[in-house]
Amino acid sequence: MRAMVYRGPYKVRVEEKDIPRIEHPNDAIVRVTGAAICGSDLHLYHGMMPDTRVGMTFGHEFVGEVHQVGPSVENLKVGDRVMVPFNVYRGSCYFCARGLYSNCHNVNPNATAVGGIYGYSHTTGGYDGGQAEFVRVPFADVGPGKIPEWMDQEDAVMLTDALPTGYFGAQLGDIEQGDTVVVFGAGPVGLYAAKSSWLMGAGRVIVIDHLEYRLEKAREFAPAETYNFNEYDDIVVEMKKATDHLGADVVIDAVGAEADGNLTQHITSSKFKLQGGSPVALNWAIDSVRKGGTVSVVGAYGPMFSAVKFGDAMNKGLTLRMNQCPVKRQWPRLFEHIQNGYLKPSDIITHRIPLEHIAEGYHIFSAKLDD
Repeated sequence: MRAMVYRGPYKVRVEEKDIPRIEHPNDAIVRVTGAAICGSDLHLYHGMMPDTRVGMTFGHEFVGEVHQVGPSVENLKVGDRVMVPFNVYRGSCYFCARGLYSNCHNVNPNATAVGGIYGYSHTTGGYDGGQAEFVRVPFADVGPGKIPEWMDQEDAVMLTDALPTGYFGAQLGDIEQGDTVVVFGAGPVGLYAAKSSWLMGAGRVIVIDHLEYRLEKAREFAPAETYNFNEYDDIVVEMKKATDHLGADVVIDAVGAEADGNLTQHITSSKFKLQGGSPVALNWAIDSVRKGGTVSVVGAYGPMFSAVKFGDAMNKGLTLRMNQCPVKRQWPRLFEHIQNGYLKPSDIITHRIPLEHIAEGYHIFSAKLDD
């Protein structure tokens, strides 16, 4: 098969690889028909994620058609259209029983926190991802779901990570009717978090970024008030002014370890394989929320050696909530919102790129070309 292959920082290309095979009776092999490049894939692309091995195939957002099933698979058959959550999970451990699919205890021998993730280095289990013609899907009776007949494939791709994660970010905020919600980051997850905040009763939604084309999309898609933090001496002060000098009720960090990074992060991370992860957005969130408010974190962070204002969070009496999204738990409600016309996930898609040109796709995304 043809697959995207990692060859080192800033080096990806399409190569021939063996089609994956059934390794366990509950595996399925899926022929991929659509996949996405996630903002967090850029951390891998930049060489900023530990134990990203040469030869790995990235991609944790994908949909496709069942090509082959193991002998114990009961819920899927060859030919089914499926959407696959980015979480690899078994469904039967202590954490899965509590709906914490992203923290499955049985799928990742290399970490005690996160479970398995497709195409996201050996720190998350070493599973090859879906930026390829075929992918092995373990625990096929648990993770994948059949794409509803009425759902468009491009909407389904967005439901494998970006939309559920944004929705989860708003969910973690425990938004109450009329709350003011501030979202840091106007990438796909931030856009979805802003949109979802309205669905949960927000009375006002503000989105902050420094890329004007993304802020324009936030005004159109969310729709939200927007602030470009480059236009202000101190964005935290501006947020206080905008909220009667109290702060927002809920702040969502949809940035995480900045995907563009700074020079020091790039130099040290390439050398020591550490994802630097400047906590600027997280500290802004802590400073911008009101006393007694909630900070929700769904931006992707790795090992972090910079100072987080934890003392300020404690003294302000903040509630901090965070996790990798348990994707499948969000699907039933999101299906309703899409069917009812409240959400059209594919509205944020701007570029459609054939697998053969995926290196150019990474370059366009990383260098922020073409808006």
